[in-house]
Amino acid sequence: MLAGALALTNFEPPQIILHEAALASDAHILLEGIARITCQKARGERVTIALLPPGPIPEFPSPPLGRFDFRCEAYNHCRVGSLGWNDFKGITVHSSESAFRKFHQNDLQQWYRLLLRSSSFLNLDLHERIAVTLLELASDFGIEESRGALLRASFSHQDIADLVGASRPRVTEHLAQLEREHLVIRQGRRLIVRTGKIPPATTVPPSSANGRAFTKPS
Repeated sequence: MLAGALALTNFEPPQIILHEAALASDAHILLEGIARITCQKARGERVTIALLPPGPIPEFPSPPLGRFDFRCEAYNHCRVGSLGWNDFKGITVHSSESAFRKFHQNDLQQWYRLLLRSSSFLNLDLHERIAVTLLELASDFGIEESRGALLRASFSHQDIADLVGASRPRVTEHLAQLEREHLVIRQGRRLIVRTGKIPPATTVPPSSANGRAFTKPS
């Protein structure tokens, strides 16, 4: 019933899927592809703060004066289904608690990840933030194999730099260091994250299958 009620739309990069206000107006589900959440920095440039796999598209609350202008954009070919909350409630009336909890937990997970990557709050250095981010990507986009989690998409160094709040050259340096530490393996343009080799220090979001984080080796 839910699948039949969704209004389906296809998007190609760099199309905007949803503006800030629309993120809260209806239930939106990414059915296919990878989407990104971007926001506007103080100087006007836009940066990626989250990469989304198929599933509920999280709601980002509007800050005062709309300073950050959150958007959901297509990272690659995306197919999105949308439905008004009243219709969603009517369809899921017999399991509404679990259905709404899924959306709520997804929102909390994205905010938790943003908080986890904030060095000013949790005092994580850049090396740790990059490792935590790679674990997030492995959880959402990884295919488990003998060496670790192969990322299904080729994420650029700039994508990772945006996620951790650093410059691309510095991220490139740290990715090379992670390779030397045998925690990351390159396979063409994609990465294999050796999730089992990264020692636990900080918990990655509770719903992540590979919920481990990183302490930089001494």
